[in-house]
Amino acid sequence: MPQQTPDTDRNARATLRGDDWQRGSWRTRPRVQMPDYPDAQALAAVEAQLAEFPPLVFAGEARRLKAQLADVAQGRRFLLQGGDCAESFAEFSADNIRDTFKVMLQMAVVLTWGAQLPVVKVGRMAGQFAKPRSAATETMEGVELPSYRGDIINGFDFTAAARVPDPMRMLQAYTQAAASLNLLRAFSTGGYADIHRVQSWIADFTDGPEAARYRDIADRISDAMAFMQAAGVTAETAHELGTVEFYTSHEALLLEYEEALARIDSTTGLPVAGSGHMLWIGDRTRQVDGAHVEFCRGVQNPIGLKCGPSISTDDLKALIAKLNPQNEAGRLTLIARFGAGSVGDHLPRLIRAVQEEGANVVWSCDPMHGNTIKSASGYKTRPFDSVLREVREFFQVHAAEGTVPGGVHFEMTGRDVTECTGGVRAITDHDLSNRYHTACDPRLNASQSLELAFLVAEELRARRTGTPVQLRDPS
Repeated sequence: MPQQTPDTDRNARATLRGDDWQRGSWRTRPRVQMPDYPDAQALAAVEAQLAEFPPLVFAGEARRLKAQLADVAQGRRFLLQGGDCAESFAEFSADNIRDTFKVMLQMAVVLTWGAQLPVVKVGRMAGQFAKPRSAATETMEGVELPSYRGDIINGFDFTAAARVPDPMRMLQAYTQAAASLNLLRAFSTGGYADIHRVQSWIADFTDGPEAARYRDIADRISDAMAFMQAAGVTAETAHELGTVEFYTSHEALLLEYEEALARIDSTTGLPVAGSGHMLWIGDRTRQVDGAHVEFCRGVQNPIGLKCGPSISTDDLKALIAKLNPQNEAGRLTLIARFGAGSVGDHLPRLIRAVQEEGANVVWSCDPMHGNTIKSASGYKTRPFDSVLREVREFFQVHAAEGTVPGGVHFEMTGRDVTECTGGVRAITDHDLSNRYHTACDPRLNASQSLELAFLVAEELRARRTGTPVQLRDPS
């Protein structure tokens, strides 16, 4: 793994490809969805401290992910990206990390069966601490305060003191991210990710009466595992069966944090974001001449770009040119988020714009953000059926356009929360109050996440074979 050379001189700026990009050049661009810290001296001190810390991820890992995403773009792998809406300081625990990792492993095995392809596993973990908000303030009982923007920026409690942006929170976020990565690396290589163990978890899920209709797929996976074991292919004889590669990602929203953790890769001499393997730019911060695009264009990590209904084809072309000027395979992932019933109105024109540019991109589907509604009980929620419908529309459009539906992007958790309605356990509006724990947006729980993986696997198998999977009727 290549060694990193931390650049502790904050005045030293690395250039990229001979242009005028610098780690701090985003500061001269219009900034949105970022806090105004009241104590500039305290902010500078935290940035200087972070700049001295080791990077959280390494350039070699980011390059490996980029190479795998290049395979995704060509239909040789499939991308699974998922995790928390926003990571919390209060709910940070080894159990929560383990449970989300466990569900993602199960989802990946099911998707591998459907696609007959390796699945690239990328968590929304170890860095997803900041969230854009639709309004700068919120009002409760006649009191107006700044909006909560994620634990890395301010506090969730609805008090004036909690809502003041505090730069010291960046240090806590770094510490939590480092601990999360340490545990994820241990889980990935220490035997917990053995594919036979993961297969047994899947079987446990389908043993329940609610998930009986997915038992046929689980049985086929079990038969494949049994055959491999009989043939002597086990974790002991094939190292790949006992370990996984797991990457981290987050929205590059708080640029003071991102700049402080940027490093120079000693192998290539190019800048790399040390905060996560993959960064993405949100639908609210994708201004072509804005601060977030300016920062992300200069680091060599894979970059995601959220594409909502408001993005124009001209903007998309300009963003592609700015974020991937060398048309590097695996560099840019376009994450479509339109809402169920609207995919056909927007995705085809974006696909054609990409084709006109001859651009190398990964297409991924985020079926969460366009399907958020307010329930009758007042909770924000996402209906499972709407999430599934958007995924299916995503596959249908790509089939019609002859392009590759490269992946899916979910907000999910391994915990047994009740935040999204529907699924095999038939969570209703009445159930939402039972275990509604998210600080921002509703997440799929473990059962809903795995069920969705089965249904996406059906779509992948249909695309591969031309014949839809016939799931067993639960009746």
